[in-house]
Amino acid sequence: MLLRDVLLLDSSMESALACDLAISGSVIDSILPPRSAEGPADFDGKGAVAVLPGFVNAHAHAAMTLLRGLGEEAPLMEWLRERIWPVEARLTPEQVFWGTRLALLEMVSSGVTCFADMYFFMDQVAEASLQAGVRCALSRGLVGADEGKIQEGVDLIRRYHNLSGLISVQLGPHAIYTVPPEAFREICRTAKDSGVGIHTHWLETEWEAEYIRQQLKKDPVDLLAEVGLHEVPFAILAHGVWFPEDRVRDLAKTRLSVVHNPNSNLKLGSGIAPLPSFLEANVRVALGTDGAASNNRLDVWDEMRTCSLLHKGIRRDPSIVRALEVLRMATVDGARALGFENVGLLKPGWQADLVLVDLQKPHYVGTTPENLCASLVYSGSSADVAGTIVAGEWLYREGVHLKLEEETILRKAAACRKELLQE
Repeated sequence: MLLRDVLLLDSSMESALACDLAISGSVIDSILPPRSAEGPADFDGKGAVAVLPGFVNAHAHAAMTLLRGLGEEAPLMEWLRERIWPVEARLTPEQVFWGTRLALLEMVSSGVTCFADMYFFMDQVAEASLQAGVRCALSRGLVGADEGKIQEGVDLIRRYHNLSGLISVQLGPHAIYTVPPEAFREICRTAKDSGVGIHTHWLETEWEAEYIRQQLKKDPVDLLAEVGLHEVPFAILAHGVWFPEDRVRDLAKTRLSVVHNPNSNLKLGSGIAPLPSFLEANVRVALGTDGAASNNRLDVWDEMRTCSLLHKGIRRDPSIVRALEVLRMATVDGARALGFENVGLLKPGWQADLVLVDLQKPHYVGTTPENLCASLVYSGSSADVAGTIVAGEWLYREGVHLKLEEETILRKAAACRKELLQE
């Protein structure tokens, strides 16, 4: 595949590069001067299309697209107990399959090439993702101390881990307030023995921080080591809103990544994560949307803009959480957090997971190679996506899904939603 005369930008570049981009199989082959590559081009950007690494949605519950709009404007625990958990108890494998495909429609068209999902019936999520050609990190959400559920996670590893290079599997203890510490330790031991990571919610709300201190009689940062999260190959900590800022540096030399979900945390009134402190301490941070029932979008563009502006305003400092840092969180640091190597930068030998952005829009007038990153983060949106490529294969191009049947998915998902909400 040859992408001719495009503007290349990743988070390692201070300025975009005009070039021809050659792809061989699933990887980037070479980066050549613009209009110098021989042979026909699969795509000609004519100097007006940016090519970025595909976006990574590092924390989601994809099939919650079927629950979008339930229990709006309620605090997290009330929202979970009264509106979400009772409905989730009725979910079927077929509903999760079509809810995931609905999420993939939304994510692929906005340039998401990789996502992390913690939910139920993960075989269905894996199959939906493989059919769509999207890279994903999967974990079966585990609640309580049920050995059978842990075995479900182990079985998922056996069936899907590293399958086609597109899937990684983690074990998914839901949270320390839904999984007793001893069971949490057992899950971490199993992950270590299996050579896989952990995906969990950690310190999402002030209530959770107080639960750890008052009910478990533990320090919430020390508890990470006590339950075994420092011993697994890597761990994904979703939210991290209530990390004590004076303890943030304790994370810097670990294999833990924090997934910042600014819009979900704002909408649920959970608070604002100490992102500038994470970045100052060199803690790896990725970006996520959380589920569509609490965001309500699966749009990483929206997360990038909110992420940067929110912390500038809170800290009263326009120089912090720079656009290039946000792009890194949404691409290479997200991929690394999920256990994917050679994903998220535009270099020869790295995976050709790409998003193409149409710069011939009114809000890009005045954009230069030097300010392209800031223009994308502050002016851009998912409506600007002209194409999405994963492992060298087109998934979405000029408004058309090439591996997802949009009309069928919308119809099936609507029927699943109606069925799910009938009591």
